[in-house]
Amino acid sequence: MVKKILIVTAIFLVLIQFVKSEKNIAEGAQPNAITTKYLIPDSVQQILKVACYDCHSNNTKYPWYSAIQPVAWWLNDHVKDGKKHLNFDEFTTYTLKRQDHKLEEVIETQEDRWMPLESYSLIHGDAKLSETQRKVIIDWAKETRLIIQSDSLFALSAKK
Repeated sequence: MVKKILIVTAIFLVLIQFVKSEKNIAEGAQPNAITTKYLIPDSVQQILKVACYDCHSNNTKYPWYSAIQPVAWWLNDHVKDGKKHLNFDEFTTYTLKRQDHKLEEVIETQEDRWMPLESYSLIHGDAKLSETQRKVIIDWAKETRLIIQSDSLFALSAKK
């Protein structure tokens, strides 16, 4: 009986390899990226690319094991969920209020040290952020929020 279960399991694992997940890879420049509207210093951009963009942009750098099911399905769901919460490549499509709120959340995630996720930084060692790197992100996000808030105030006063 155990032998039959192992054979069925092995066949199942082989068969699911033929069911592919859609990859999160966009071609060319991203016209709605945060970088098209807001200044992101190289130091911040480098941190975001290493620690955030795999799940929070339109371009994921996939590791070798992403071609193996069911891992690929899990990664795909993880990326979709991350992009649902924040997508730096679609940032300028958000309302100013939402942009401000998303950066407020970026600050909170760094102050509370829960992003990047431990499961991600465990595999991607370079994504483990130092306190200095967290401060760089927090300071940039606070400065950018001020710009967004001043844009919001300007937009509000222009409506009057």
